[in-house]
Amino acid sequence: MAALIGSLQSREHELASAGEQLRVLNAPVSRHPPFDQKLAESGLHPLTATGIEVFQINVGKLCNQTCRHCHVDAGPDRKEIMTRETMELCLEALAGSDIPTVDITGGAPELNPDFRWLVTEIKKLGRHVLDRCNLSVLLLPSQRGLAEFLAENRVEVVASLPYFIAARTDAQRGAGVFDKSIEALRLLNSLGYGKPETDLALNLVYNPTGAFLPPPQEAVEADFKRELLDRHGVVFNSLYAITNLPISRFLEFLLESNNYDHYMERLIQAYNPRAAAGVMCRNMISVGWEGTLYDCDFNQMLDLPVWGDASAHIRDFSAGTFGSRRIVTGQHCYGCTAGAGSSCGGATV
Repeated sequence: MAALIGSLQSREHELASAGEQLRVLNAPVSRHPPFDQKLAESGLHPLTATGIEVFQINVGKLCNQTCRHCHVDAGPDRKEIMTRETMELCLEALAGSDIPTVDITGGAPELNPDFRWLVTEIKKLGRHVLDRCNLSVLLLPSQRGLAEFLAENRVEVVASLPYFIAARTDAQRGAGVFDKSIEALRLLNSLGYGKPETDLALNLVYNPTGAFLPPPQEAVEADFKRELLDRHGVVFNSLYAITNLPISRFLEFLLESNNYDHYMERLIQAYNPRAAAGVMCRNMISVGWEGTLYDCDFNQMLDLPVWGDASAHIRDFSAGTFGSRRIVTGQHCYGCTAGAGSSCGGATV
């Protein structure tokens, strides 16, 4: 195990291989009970989908930031980008279904050269669109007019902001990112985002900066609303508290800081059957940048395609078939089922 960890830490993209991550996650099974065992004890095994309400599209791993907690291992040097051809297949799948919400993520999804085209085409289908935005991308010279485009198309902005204090945000996301984030939030506010009198939703995402679970979502939201308004005049609608899953860069952090076993034990001890019953993978499908189908974005990063079909591709999509599929689970799933639960929309219970 020590040799494995040492070899992983020496890579340019630490733990970038899904196989290496899975070996780390599965190695201590004798000490950490298999997740499926917990599901069985809760009467939830095998875990199955209950329909598809969210169609998530990962349009690539290119990003203008390199965040320490990023489960996608995104950054400025990543070349994986969804093509327009694959986007067209996504649009065909949506047109043949009544899935109401499309969640566009990355990387920084806006850096895909066809991002605005994709949003426009999805809106023509009458679907609600979410953009998972890192905020600083809105200020790039190459993205001039992006915030205005999002507002014109009534796109819901889900923005990552680790904390309302600069030092903690910059420690996780890079020097100067907090100030850029505040500038971007003010820009969005000026367009009506986050204002109670508009339908332009601006929601923030909080995740812990260390090896611990997030505090109660309602309490964190109240703190963020008070501090961002008092300190910076910024308003927003809701805050989503998300648990860091033990994959990719956060898994690397856990190994480097000797916190892996402790963190896994904390997640396992906090396992909540109610959270397990409401995990996001039960009502969503996730499309990888190359078109492969996954139960969620986390499984995508571990190269765990939908159950029993590693070749499942968006061209083969059927809402009826995939809406009742068996969910692929693993040790990382403890992150979504701990405490109040964790999803792309925050706490689940």
